[in-house]
Amino acid sequence: MHVLFVHQNFPAQFGHIAAYLVQRKGFRATFVSQQPPGVDGGVERIQYQIRGGATQQTHYCSRSFENAIWHSHAVYEALQARPDIKPDLVVGHSGFLSTAFLRELYDCPIVNYFEYYYHTRGTDMDYRPDFPYPALNHLRARARNASLLMDLEECDAGYSPTRWQRGLMPRTYRHKLRTVFDGIDTNLWRPQPGLPRRVGDRVIPNDVRIVTYVSRGMESIRGFDIFMKAARLLCQRRRDVVFVVVGEDRVCYGGDLDFIGGQSFKDWVLARDDYDLSRFIFTGLMPTPALSQLFSMSDLHIYLTVPFVLSWSLMDALACGATVLASDTAPVREMIEHDRNGLLVDFFDVEGLADAAEHVLNAPGDYRRLGQAGADMIRQRYSLEVCLPRMLDLYEEACHARRGG
Repeated sequence: MHVLFVHQNFPAQFGHIAAYLVQRKGFRATFVSQQPPGVDGGVERIQYQIRGGATQQTHYCSRSFENAIWHSHAVYEALQARPDIKPDLVVGHSGFLSTAFLRELYDCPIVNYFEYYYHTRGTDMDYRPDFPYPALNHLRARARNASLLMDLEECDAGYSPTRWQRGLMPRTYRHKLRTVFDGIDTNLWRPQPGLPRRVGDRVIPNDVRIVTYVSRGMESIRGFDIFMKAARLLCQRRRDVVFVVVGEDRVCYGGDLDFIGGQSFKDWVLARDDYDLSRFIFTGLMPTPALSQLFSMSDLHIYLTVPFVLSWSLMDALACGATVLASDTAPVREMIEHDRNGLLVDFFDVEGLADAAEHVLNAPGDYRRLGQAGADMIRQRYSLEVCLPRMLDLYEEACHARRGG
């Protein structure tokens, strides 16, 4: 069986399943992306190159769709130039681009990964009234769903990584969709007790508590400002805590920069209160092995998000056995049950967050059962060993249904 994967990046969400199909099942896998051509672990990479995109003259609300069309057409052209590629199944990520054009090349089933369908109410766009979106962004959000709607109509089957994300998709199409998580590599993300308490060049004494916060960017959607306010309270209450903040000083999602003006969100947050920055370690991004070790030595990991795509960092922290204190928001509740495999607190409750954190820091050993339960949950429900066979089942069912079996 030959599976063609389509994504802007490589390996992205499809790296593990592609390797599994090639190395464990003997399938042929081809991956088309913007990355240079070559072969990686038995997976052939085909490069597509876009020749245009949205401009300032393109309507603000349709720029995402315009860019998706350019990407989709470039994928079509790259594969049209390779008549030897005759897949039995196409698997694509909907959002950056659409696989709908590939219907003109291949008479085979298409399975799409649907990550996020934009809503202007009850999700990220209205959860934080302190960071209001301009009215035009609400219009743009509705238009941004256009390429997803093309794929929802054209695909034979689809999936979302969580039930909450699947529930955002239009009811008309949900019968096509399944909830299948991509899978956590528990050989990399696992508890590692007894590690040296070192972050970069800094050694953390045994009597100092380590609190971690991880996000790709520092932004309101991931509650960076809420975390910093709670951390400031903890600094005032106790001297035995250090905060390790992992991520880049940039906004990945949302319109924070439009709201705060010409400075970074991190700088904006720090300027609004008096922080003892000697108690904070800002690491930037960290490689996987170092981040896994950090989660393992953390006394408390804090994860905050508005109702939005769930971060990989939450799943990775759970897999490493960290005690997790998280925001009581819908996507998080799917993974964390309060006082069973983590702790939940209202997103906006800064004092409640600090109080809950202080309880853990007073006696970290009393809460390690939560971290153990989190690691057990990941192994039993979200590990690669569990998720990859489920993904293959979805692929095979799509092929079987297409054949009319």
